[in-house]
Amino acid sequence: MTDKKDKKPSIWKSIRNGLFFALMMLFIAYAFQVTKIDLSEFRKTSRVDIWTRALRALANPEIIEYEQLETAVSSPVYLPCQEGQTPSLPEVDTSEPTLVAPTCGALGETVIVEGFNFPPGSTGPIGFVPGTNLELLLIKGRITADDEGHFIFEFPLPADRASADVQYIRVVARQDVGSPHFTVNASATWDKIVETVFMAFLATLIGTILSFPISFLAARNLMVNVKSPLTSMALNIIGWPVGIFAGGMLARWLMQLSDQQTGGVWLDIGSVVVSGGIVWFVVRWALLNVNENASLLKRLLRLAALLLASLLLVFALYDLTSLGILAGEALLPKLSSFAFLANFIFQSSDILHTIMTLVVALIVGGAVSSFLSRIGQRTNERLSLVPLRIVNALLAGAAFAMLFVLIGAGIDWLYQVENNHYVYTIPGAVGGLLGILLAFVTKPKTSLPVGLVVYFVIRTILNAVRSVEAVIMAIVFVIFVGIGPFAGVLALGLHTVASLAKLYSEQVESIMPGPLEAIEATGANRLQTIVYGVIPQIIPPYISYTMYRWDINVRMSTIIGLTGGGGIGFLLIQNINLLNYRAASTQMVAIAIVVASMDYLSSKLREKTV
Repeated sequence: MTDKKDKKPSIWKSIRNGLFFALMMLFIAYAFQVTKIDLSEFRKTSRVDIWTRALRALANPEIIEYEQLETAVSSPVYLPCQEGQTPSLPEVDTSEPTLVAPTCGALGETVIVEGFNFPPGSTGPIGFVPGTNLELLLIKGRITADDEGHFIFEFPLPADRASADVQYIRVVARQDVGSPHFTVNASATWDKIVETVFMAFLATLIGTILSFPISFLAARNLMVNVKSPLTSMALNIIGWPVGIFAGGMLARWLMQLSDQQTGGVWLDIGSVVVSGGIVWFVVRWALLNVNENASLLKRLLRLAALLLASLLLVFALYDLTSLGILAGEALLPKLSSFAFLANFIFQSSDILHTIMTLVVALIVGGAVSSFLSRIGQRTNERLSLVPLRIVNALLAGAAFAMLFVLIGAGIDWLYQVENNHYVYTIPGAVGGLLGILLAFVTKPKTSLPVGLVVYFVIRTILNAVRSVEAVIMAIVFVIFVGIGPFAGVLALGLHTVASLAKLYSEQVESIMPGPLEAIEATGANRLQTIVYGVIPQIIPPYISYTMYRWDINVRMSTIIGLTGGGGIGFLLIQNINLLNYRAASTQMVAIAIVVASMDYLSSKLREKTV
């Protein structure tokens, strides 16, 4: 048997490898052309001077400064020497700082400039002033006076500043006095870096809260077994918009009742206490009197009591948010250094008051859809095949028609079609026909993979949101809420939801199936299975991912600021645009320190919690 090592190399394999190498070189060569790689610009003297000054400025951040004593001295010079004029040196005045330089010179000539009687150890720029504008200094270098206040500098006269008028060689020497203190830029950097850290924290908190429940809907192993007959699915689709509309109207009515109270703060407090007490007693009574063998009348009474308690709870929450807004406004001028607590009470109450209608609408929508879904399930179980097929066709046609009409309404809002025939009639007809067709194609008693549909929809949305960079999101949110850190928090929060939901769902998909099967074997419902079989397995990696995301958000916050989203990046881009590289270097140092600290802190926390 021939050993593989003794086989001769194949000529075709060598040709294939050679062609592959040639194609790669061709690809790289074209990449050079497309990206316009060219070092000729890098070698230019003007470019070298620019990046040299920039690097030196970046290496000297503005963090500590002294009060400075400034000494500015100018020496007149003519370029070139006028007719009959010869270069001469002025006399040294021993009573004050003096700059000794030739009175005239040739264009491009290098002359010797000496300084006398300057403050010992003082340093500063030396440059050329064209004309009489002493504010315009074309810097040629820096000088440093010795212990006797003397310095010598080889000064290159410009080659393109010929003029019959007097021009100047000027030195601005500065000497530190007093004790060191932080620069204004360093103080501003500290404020912005604190803002950046807390932007990242709030964004991570918002993202974690929202992505936690979404991750279960985006986990294939949990959704693949979620199936429902067409009757139940159609009623579920119908129940969501109907419930959301009814819940929204109900929430607005309760909000108006709460806002119309004219009794002041004490009436609001009394309303919250009384409503809360009634809700507590009703819920306690309802939970203690759960009996599956109870009569229909008792069940209806229990359901009515729970509905009344829910209405009172929403009303009490509206009153509570109104109290929070009033309390925050009243405490704001009184807490001085702790005014941020009053602001927190005010803003959190305002947020809760604003989103209450949406939350109530979603809760009612979920309750109505769940109720109708149960009715559909029982209908599917009790009807025979022929009437069930007819019921499925009617319900599926109505459900898909409603769904397509809602999609058409959304498109009309975005694109302003303003044609009911295209927006409502055609989509409704198409949706109804598809629903009827689905009812006749599928078997009446067959359970459809509703969970997989939800899974693919959620995954598609998450992928779409994650594909948009947080910087772009920040630009959009700046339009919504204005320039500032709030826009940055919203942008980072939305991006965090998409990223964490994906990471969380993938962790759910990798859990051990054994505990799930054991819990399901006991007859546990889906919620109990998730609580006792899924969550204990995912808590450690969830904590790890959340900490890592906070680390990422700190780094992303620095970029968000470039678009007006607040944070240290907002200050950094300003200084870069102003070519103030020393100030920009301070922000870069702060960013590096915070990112390194966050990385170290998050690694330590992961070691202790995971």
